[in-house]
Amino acid sequence: MTDHRPVETWLTDMDGVLVHEEDAIPGAAEFITALEQSGRSFLVLTNNSIFTPRDLRARLLMSGIDVPERAIWTSALATAQFLAEQRPGGSAYVVGEAGLTTAMHDVGYVMTDRDPDYVVLGETRTYSFEAITRAIRLIEKGARFIATNPDPSGPSPAGTLPATGSVAALISTATGRQPYYIGKPNPLMMRSALNRLDAHSETTIMVGDRMDTDIISGLEAGLRTVLVLTGSTSREQVEHFPYRPSRIVDSVADLVQFVADEDRQPEQG
Repeated sequence: MTDHRPVETWLTDMDGVLVHEEDAIPGAAEFITALEQSGRSFLVLTNNSIFTPRDLRARLLMSGIDVPERAIWTSALATAQFLAEQRPGGSAYVVGEAGLTTAMHDVGYVMTDRDPDYVVLGETRTYSFEAITRAIRLIEKGARFIATNPDPSGPSPAGTLPATGSVAALISTATGRQPYYIGKPNPLMMRSALNRLDAHSETTIMVGDRMDTDIISGLEAGLRTVLVLTGSTSREQVEHFPYRPSRIVDSVADLVQFVADEDRQPEQG
């Protein structure tokens, strides 16, 4: 990067940047430690709405990465914040797990299947036909359709799992109604993270492993972006996109020294 503006805030994706499933990516623990020691504000972002920040902190800690609970920002939290601003004290029929239901309760929402303001679809490992049918009927009756993220699938030790985007497509096909997605690649996810930290886009860097979610949403939110090659997008695939990250590195291990040295800027890459 040739941009010499200071870096005061870091946002980083989790899966593919810090961890693969339960395994830490080399350099990830050192990267988080460097961020903590630098005194700079940072958030770890994830489209996963299954877990609460406390759950995710515990999972990361088991992988050897010590991320404070306050530094974890999920699509569930971003969704709850968005709905609280749009319709304070509203009601929702929620299809999801503890990460989403806890976030919705925390902003004062009522969970109900009787004439809710919204149907909110999140990720779960146990999608039920009954819950999906109920969501379809409530949307047909006028409930507004919100989904935490558009990811069509997710990884598991046993293989690919259907995720929020796939189930949202099923509901959309049945109702003719498209959801409003809150998580990446919607730049709203980035802006909500910036607001949480009282940070500015001009002095923030987003680190991600996917061009079509992390990098595009960071770009559209006005952030500088760093693509790591430890996840979904390879260096060769970058050329297929009509936009580029500010920098490409092999992994977050390549950013540790830069974070530790407040006077340095990354070389062009």
